[in-house]
Amino acid sequence: MDIFKPLVALLAMVNPIGVIPFFIAFTQEFDRTQRKQTIRIAAFTCFAVVSLSALLGLRIIEFFSISIASFQVGGGTLLLINALSMLNAKPAEGGTVSAPDAGANIAVVPLAIPLLTGPATISTMVIYAQKTQHWWQQAVFVGYGLVVAAFVWLCFSAAGRIAKVLGSTGINIMTRLMGLILAALAVELLASGLIDLFPILGLTKLK
Repeated sequence: MDIFKPLVALLAMVNPIGVIPFFIAFTQEFDRTQRKQTIRIAAFTCFAVVSLSALLGLRIIEFFSISIASFQVGGGTLLLINALSMLNAKPAEGGTVSAPDAGANIAVVPLAIPLLTGPATISTMVIYAQKTQHWWQQAVFVGYGLVVAAFVWLCFSAAGRIAKVLGSTGINIMTRLMGLILAALAVELLASGLIDLFPILGLTKLK
């Protein structure tokens, strides 16, 4: 297994740069302390989602008697849907975002879940975790959770400066580029899962 593919997929899906406009909108009335706390909680939540999905996600789908191939096809389809959304310059796993209710922690919902991480992220980690053969590979995935959390923290900490430099056009371009990468990874996951479900497709490929 290419150990770096999950990291590429994660960074493409999380895409905190594309979520910066939402972060700015949700925290515009926060003071500096509140904004820093929001950033820390959002980053930690992303780490928790990625790590727990890699470590426990496989056991959960086994509990529900779901085959890996079926989960892979479903996850690949979900990734492709998110990629198409990103190609239209919309944040992955997003949608229509309403203002959070009073007292709700916007760092967790909707920033971390589902704007940064969500079903597609979970399914991707489960799919790749199934391919691991050694404990250190799962440890690497936990490390990737830290990388994602650090990336989120850095982007949100520099949200004001990034928004000024990129502008709305730059953020849209970045989101579309990440969507293209994600679409390619989604097709690869779909193809692999379909071949496992329907071996004849693999034979056709050989011919």
